[in-house]
Amino acid sequence: MALIHLSSPHVSNANSSPNMMRLVLIALLPGILAMTVFFGWGTLIQIALAATLALLFEAAVLRLRKRPVGFFLRDYSALVTAVLLAVALPPFSAWWVTATGIFVAIVIAKQLYGGLGNNPFNPAMVAYALLLVSFPVEMTRWTAPITQGGEGWQVASFIDTLRVIFGSVEPAFYDSFTGATPLDELRHRNGLTTEELWRQSDVLLNGVGAWYAVSAAWFMGGIFLLSRKVFTWHTPLSMLIALFLVASMFYGFDPDSYVSPIVHLGVGATMLGAFFIATDPVSSATSNRGKIVFGASIGVLIYIIRTWGNYPDAVAFSVLLLNLCAPFIDQYTQPRTYGHAKPNRGLKGKNQ
Repeated sequence: MALIHLSSPHVSNANSSPNMMRLVLIALLPGILAMTVFFGWGTLIQIALAATLALLFEAAVLRLRKRPVGFFLRDYSALVTAVLLAVALPPFSAWWVTATGIFVAIVIAKQLYGGLGNNPFNPAMVAYALLLVSFPVEMTRWTAPITQGGEGWQVASFIDTLRVIFGSVEPAFYDSFTGATPLDELRHRNGLTTEELWRQSDVLLNGVGAWYAVSAAWFMGGIFLLSRKVFTWHTPLSMLIALFLVASMFYGFDPDSYVSPIVHLGVGATMLGAFFIATDPVSSATSNRGKIVFGASIGVLIYIIRTWGNYPDAVAFSVLLLNLCAPFIDQYTQPRTYGHAKPNRGLKGKNQ
């Protein structure tokens, strides 16, 4: 029998960085479509603006670093960062908010650390967290998907949306198109029980369905990435299960004071965070056991911050805190290597 003599590594059908980034962009399309349908043209305009600025900033920094511009732009990582930040921003965000976020994501959170593969934190979430802390008013201008009273869709036209984003209209104009998100309503309930708030709030009665639809679209994109083996199930599933279990425990204990676990999963950026943010291969844990710890910790932190913190969504802060902990998690969740009876974990520095 003839043997083929080839040197290692023996890898077939390699999933290169550009291929993975293209798959992520494809998987984001259902969510982008859903956001456009329910929240208007703002999402598409934000994506176009963010993508253009991301490529310009990346090219400028690469030129300053004397690195091949075309080679690194073709890995699509800057585009993925831009799209992730754009879909996380309110559709009516001012152009300078988007520009500030992209500058922070590309120049500070990515390139100053050495570029793709060297950043310890998710660049899009670094930018989002900074914008949320620095510009709280601008970051709460979420478009209301349905008019008050449920009379029908009310979204601004493409031209009006452009005028809002680039600052050529009075604030009173977009006040009629914006409102609180369901998580904002549930966090600031003014002494009402959950049931009373749900009966009285137009945001919850008429707008929560749009958020469920968007979350379902992110979930579909995540399943597509799982089927293409872009990432494994460990991080997203553990995050969703942990969030569901913690929310179920408190909701079962006191349903008048706490929110249903279904709402926690279906509203806000939970599904986007589980499948597109927490699974970042650079800034997350690497071992399978570590990914479970990483994802579950994010889910628990999301619930804690949403319930008792000042930021109703909490996905960005939870992911960044666990990005900081990822090396520690990896150190204590190393798998057993071939030829050793036990894994080399912790700080002992000794194989057993």
